[in-house]
Amino acid sequence: MSFVVNLVLGLLFGIGLVVSGMSDPAKVLNFLDLFGTWDPSLAFVMGGAVVTTFIGYRLVFRRPKPVAADAFHLPANNAIDRRILVGPAIFGIGWGLGGFCPGPALTATALGAAGTYAFLPMMFLGMWLARWTVDRRFSPVFTSPPAP
Repeated sequence: MSFVVNLVLGLLFGIGLVVSGMSDPAKVLNFLDLFGTWDPSLAFVMGGAVVTTFIGYRLVFRRPKPVAADAFHLPANNAIDRRILVGPAIFGIGWGLGGFCPGPALTATALGAAGTYAFLPMMFLGMWLARWTVDRRFSPVFTSPPAP
């Protein structure tokens, strides 16, 4: 059941990306070009997403548990640290340079948008590099031998 729910929601999300123009890197780059060919239409898409999410969270959290899971899984750590500041900054720079973020980039693959096939491998490389860096930095250097 969970797979079917996730599949339907993923398809709905992908259709929303295509309909809203978020899978078109030129439209995204025009939105980010405040002093050139600025296109404010994506602000309405983002505003609609924020309002929908705000209402959706209020409705969902009234339930004792999610529809397709045993319990809600919420983050326990809410501290603002270097990782929470640097990660979004890198994401924003990549979004501004390429006009893609992960969801729209995957959607644009099926549409054959220009630059998608160059962007996706670099996106996956960046995701792997970020995970490798975090694992390497936060893994213990010295470990105790196992107890006999």
